[in-house]
Amino acid sequence: MTHDIHSLLDTHDGVALGQYVHAGEVSSTQLVEAVIERLERVEPQLNAVVERRYDTARERSRQPFDIQQPFAGVPTLIKDLFSPLEGALMTQGSRALDPVRAPFDDELVARLRRAGCVPLGTTTSPEFGTSYTTESSLHGATRNPWNLEHSAGGSSGGAAALVAARVVPFAHGNDGGGSLRVPASCCGVFGFKPSRGLMPSGPVVGEGWGGLAISHAITLSVRDSAALLDATAGADLGAPYAAPTTPVGYLAATERDPGALRIGLIEGPALAPEAATVARQSAALCESLGHHVEPVTLPLDWEAFYHRCFDIIGPSTRETLDSLGEMRGSPIDEQALEPRTRVMLRERGRLDATRYIAAINEIHALGRRMAAIMQQFDVLLSPTLARQPPRIGELDAFDDRRSLAEIIDDFHGYCPFTALFNATGQPAMSLPLYWTDTGLPLGTHIAGRFGDEGLLFSLAAQLERAQPWAGRVPRVHAGMRTAPAERAD
Repeated sequence: MTHDIHSLLDTHDGVALGQYVHAGEVSSTQLVEAVIERLERVEPQLNAVVERRYDTARERSRQPFDIQQPFAGVPTLIKDLFSPLEGALMTQGSRALDPVRAPFDDELVARLRRAGCVPLGTTTSPEFGTSYTTESSLHGATRNPWNLEHSAGGSSGGAAALVAARVVPFAHGNDGGGSLRVPASCCGVFGFKPSRGLMPSGPVVGEGWGGLAISHAITLSVRDSAALLDATAGADLGAPYAAPTTPVGYLAATERDPGALRIGLIEGPALAPEAATVARQSAALCESLGHHVEPVTLPLDWEAFYHRCFDIIGPSTRETLDSLGEMRGSPIDEQALEPRTRVMLRERGRLDATRYIAAINEIHALGRRMAAIMQQFDVLLSPTLARQPPRIGELDAFDDRRSLAEIIDDFHGYCPFTALFNATGQPAMSLPLYWTDTGLPLGTHIAGRFGDEGLLFSLAAQLERAQPWAGRVPRVHAGMRTAPAERAD
C-alpha cells in the first residue's frame, strides 16, 4: 500500500506512525525526509531550532527497528537545555558559554532512542531555562505559530512550536516551573509534567534545581505522552530518589474511564477575563462528564513561595556557571549573560547554605501540606496561565537595573499556578481545550496526587474525546493539505 507521507504526518500521532513503520507501509527514511521538508517550511517563521542533525538522522533511519520499539523510526527533536544529544551543540540558550558538542546521550535521550525515536536536532530554550518565554540574545525569539507576534512560551518553546505547527508529533522538553506546560498552553498542544523522581536525569544531573525540574515531552495526542512515559519512565542508575511506576502502564490508563472525580477548582491569583473563562468552561466540561467540581483556596502565600523557589534556582544557576568555568579553566564572562540571569545571580547567586536548605525544607513541607489537601480531591484544576500568550518582548524586556522581585512579579503574574506542582512533586498537565476570542490557545491545567499519573492520563483522554483539539491547526503549519483553523467562537 502506498501512503502520502505528508498526509500521515498531518493526521496521525507518533504511536500510529510507529505502527505504519512496523507494518512496512512506510519507512523511517520516508518519515525523516518528510519531516525535514516540513521543518524547513516553517522554521524561517518560527525560529525554533538550534541545530539540525539531519545526516545522523538519515543514517539511523536506514537501520532496522525492533518490533518492541513503540516509536519505530519516528522523528523527534531534543531540547537544548541540560539534555545532551550525542554530537550536538550544547548552548543552554546562552552566548556566555563556549560552544561544545555533547560526548554522550542524556539517559532520557538514550531511552527515546531505544524506543525507536530518531532525533533530527535540537530546539530552542531561553538562557538556562529561567524564563516563561523562549527568547535569548543567542538565538532570538521563538514565535507562536498561531500568531507570530506572540511568544511560544518557555522554556520548552521550540518544542511546543514545532509540535503545534505539525512538524513532528512530539518533542522532548523539561520543566522546572512550568516549562512543559506553559509553552503547551501557548501553542495549543498537550504538555505533561511527571511526578518528581519518575524520570531519569543522569548522567549529568542528580536532581535539577533541588528536585523542582524534571523532563518529559510535549505532544499533540494524549496517548503519545502516555506511551512515551511507558517507554522512558523509571529511575536511572544512582538516582537520588524514585517515584512509583504503574505495573499496568500509562497508555493502558488512557483507555480506562476515570470514574466520577472530586475536582478542586483553585481560587487564588487574579486572572484576566480570558483565563477566568477557561477556568469556568473547564469546570463546566468536567461537570458535564459526571465529575464534581468545588472551589478550593490553597493555604499558600504565593509571593513568598515564588521567592523560595528562586532561593533554590539562584544558587543552582551559580553552581552551574562555577562548574562550567572550572571545566574550561577560566570564569564565565557574566557580562555576556542575559540581564535576567545577572539580576538573579546578583541577588540570589551566593545565598548562605542555611537559607538554601530552608528553601528546600519549605518546599518539602509544602508537598506534605498539599498531600493532605489531595485527600479531599482527586485532582486540582485551574487555567494554565493568567492571561493569553504574551507578545514577543513582553516578558523579556528586562535590564539588570531591575530587581528580582519585579521580575518575579512579571513572570508569576502571568504564570501563577504551574511552579507549585514542581515544588510539591505532583504530576500536572496542560490541555488545549480552549482558544481566546483573538484566536490564541489558553490551556486548562490539572494536577493529580503524587505518583498518580495514570488517573491524569485517564482524565486527559476523556477530555480529549469530549473536546478534541487535533483538528485545530495554527496559521503557520507544516501540513501540505490542511487549512488553518478558524478563529474560536
